[in-house]
Amino acid sequence: MADLSFDPKDLSQVELHHYLLSAVAPRPICFASTVDATGRVNLSPFSFFNVFSSNPPVMIFSPSRRGRDNTTKHTLENVLAVPEVVINIVNHPIVEQMSLSSTEYAEGVNEFVKAGLTQRPSVQVQPPRVGEAPVAFECRVTEVKALGDGPGAGNLVFAEVVHVHVREEYLDENRQLDTPRLDLVARMGGSWYGRMSPEALFEIPKPLQRQGIGVDQLPASARNSTVLTGNNLGRLGNQERLPNAAEIEDSQRTASVQSALAKHTTREARLKAMHHEVQALLEAGQDREALALVFAGDVFFHK
Repeated sequence: MADLSFDPKDLSQVELHHYLLSAVAPRPICFASTVDATGRVNLSPFSFFNVFSSNPPVMIFSPSRRGRDNTTKHTLENVLAVPEVVINIVNHPIVEQMSLSSTEYAEGVNEFVKAGLTQRPSVQVQPPRVGEAPVAFECRVTEVKALGDGPGAGNLVFAEVVHVHVREEYLDENRQLDTPRLDLVARMGGSWYGRMSPEALFEIPKPLQRQGIGVDQLPASARNSTVLTGNNLGRLGNQERLPNAAEIEDSQRTASVQSALAKHTTREARLKAMHHEVQALLEAGQDREALALVFAGDVFFHK
């Protein structure tokens, strides 16, 4: 089947918007709380949002121009008038209220009230924060950069954090944010969302203080395996050293390997059986043993 390929200029703004937002996901969601020049409060959710620096601590979100009529949003107008904002993180316990707050209410309507959220005073900025949010960042707006003047054009709001609020129930025993407890949500395409529940979370060792050997150092029999996936190879290549002879020999002697060798007679079948065992070891978190078995399998394969 041929790939779909096109120049974005050949699509309507609506079509391109769909491709961009469905493909670039999941996206974190925040409430941006702002005030206008008269002090009226506005609360609006954004998934064009992320953190971009920790020193200085800077977040950016983007209130885009409306696609249907090219008008600007109250949030953008507010930060231009009063360059302050509170970035409130959205999690699953308030996701429906977040969605409700995205309603296009008239200017001056307080979405805190409409969404049934608690308005808490901030310490260093004028806009209030969302009391139910697991984390809230008081920010001063240092720059607003327009990316265009047509429908769908973004406006990057650079928000430097000046004060942080964290609800205690989302901290672990070390007083750090606990990812499973946070129960964060993410924006997908269309009306779809994702939930970062414990069942959906997984950890991958990050090679920050060392260098992984790389997939290119694995035997060709592993790189060309019909069993091992790209993720399997990536985990194996993330190991910091090749297995030594003793590790390889030990892996050859395990009961599961000996059983696989006794059950199969051809080299190809034996190799597949060993690669299935490699997958099982990886799933069990026994990465070093899995790597040793990859090299042991290569020895058997070339017998």
